[in-house]
Amino acid sequence: MSQPSVSLRATTRHSTSDQPPTWAPALATIALLTALGVLMAGQMYTVLALLHPMAASLGTTPGQATWTATAFGFAYAAGFLLAGPLADRYGSRAVITTGLVAATAATAAVSVAPDLPTAVVLRSVQGLTAAAFAPSALSYVAHHIAPRHRGTALTCITSGMLAAAVIMQISAQAVAALLDWRAFFLVTSAVIALFLLPVRRVLRPALHHGPRGGLLQAFSGMPRLLRRPRLAALYLSTVTLMSAFVAVYTAVAVAGPPSIAGNSSAVLVLRASALPALVAIPLLAPVLQRLAAPLRAVLAFALAALAVMVGSLLGNHPVPLAMALLMFVAAVAAAAPAVIETINAATAPHSRGAAVALYGCSMFVGASLGPQLSGALTGLGFGGILRLVAAALALGILLALPTLRNQRAA
Repeated sequence: MSQPSVSLRATTRHSTSDQPPTWAPALATIALLTALGVLMAGQMYTVLALLHPMAASLGTTPGQATWTATAFGFAYAAGFLLAGPLADRYGSRAVITTGLVAATAATAAVSVAPDLPTAVVLRSVQGLTAAAFAPSALSYVAHHIAPRHRGTALTCITSGMLAAAVIMQISAQAVAALLDWRAFFLVTSAVIALFLLPVRRVLRPALHHGPRGGLLQAFSGMPRLLRRPRLAALYLSTVTLMSAFVAVYTAVAVAGPPSIAGNSSAVLVLRASALPALVAIPLLAPVLQRLAAPLRAVLAFALAALAVMVGSLLGNHPVPLAMALLMFVAAVAAAAPAVIETINAATAPHSRGAAVALYGCSMFVGASLGPQLSGALTGLGFGGILRLVAAALALGILLALPTLRNQRAA
């Protein structure tokens, strides 16, 4: 009796709409997309390490120069909404390639900005072009990577994008110290261009995995996704997760312990101390995959809330605080891919680019709100800010809980 059953499973497996004849090579694909995730997502954070030299060169103040980060962030979030449907329509590799070409030019252009308004505009263009990568990459994983490797791939890529906040700031600071801030953007532009060849060689062209339709049809799927209550709740939970992530580190800088707050080097060291968590979570991915993605997401949110609450009690003790933040970052790194996996599982193959684009937009809307949250609550002190962040993460848990039920009802 087992032989017909095996044959039926094999037939079903080969008829699955989103399975290619052969899966893409997992190791090479994960390495390429993770490295690109660090490079492209990290462009949002690079100017945070360059505010003083940029301000001096552009004839403004460091505070005003932060608009170069804000402009990038909002354009980046908006770009996700464009890139996701484009990936559904034209294929991930084509969108990534086009985005890299445009980002190469836009990044180089930032280096010649003569004043702050021009720099803000050019950073907006850079954010829009850089946004082509992430939703396309995550959609590529859903369509081209074997199911047994997808969780690991998503974990590595999202962890790389989180680690980019530290890695790219350190890189920008080092290049600016040797040369100047303008040279950093020129160097980065050249590095982006160098990735074009491996992208064309490693990534595969589009699959005809669903109805292609017109471009307008690809964009029209987004409102339908947002009308699904559980998906909409997941997107809102992503906003709470990323606003918490950025708000915590902003709070450290503006209201943290005296030995850290106001000391950019100390803040950078504290951020770097979380990098081991962003390395450990991908290594633990095979173990974490034993838990269903919705359960993993809820548990990770709970761990993040607990770590932040503990951190709120340790403001005057930098070393224990660093340990609490290490656990918090590990929880965020585990939650992000679990949310993406849950979204992919609840979405038709031909709509996954749009679904992931909405996820990415939610992610960077949250990241943009985080500094404002900490800034508005500075009067509460470090502990007070972190307690409210923990409450926001508790809301994220409530938003993610419905996904523990049968997703088909979403």
